[in-house]
Amino acid sequence: MTERIVDNEIRLIPYYRNDEESLPWYQDLDVCRQVDNRDKPYDLELLHGMYDYLCSHGECYYIEYKGKLVGDVSLWDNAEVSIVVCKEYQNRQIGRRCIKETLKLAVEKGMDYVTANIYSFNKQSQHMFESIGFYKTSEEWWQRDL
Repeated sequence: MTERIVDNEIRLIPYYRNDEESLPWYQDLDVCRQVDNRDKPYDLELLHGMYDYLCSHGECYYIEYKGKLVGDVSLWDNAEVSIVVCKEYQNRQIGRRCIKETLKLAVEKGMDYVTANIYSFNKQSQHMFESIGFYKTSEEWWQRDL
């Protein structure tokens, strides 16, 4: 797994343990609800478990925006994508650009499609995924053919 350049503002950096940067994203209750529909913040044990799972079931990258880590994006071996952008950096098209790069990675891996699990109340994520060609396949699943 190597670094991927998205554009002149964004790089995807292969995951490495960096609790100081990543734990605060998962302690924001709005982000926890968007991502996992949970009302409690992550602790270090849950954070490590999540990242260990993501890394053992696909490729996980930190999102670096203008030199600062602001989230993470993963492409799972089962063709699912997931993304988190911390709240203060949302609505800057960071997620959109990172998912487009992740679609390129999926093509490189020979995948025919990718899926995303998006909660029905998360209209912001639904809109972003739909804007780049994903379509709804069930109540909380979206797909993009490659």
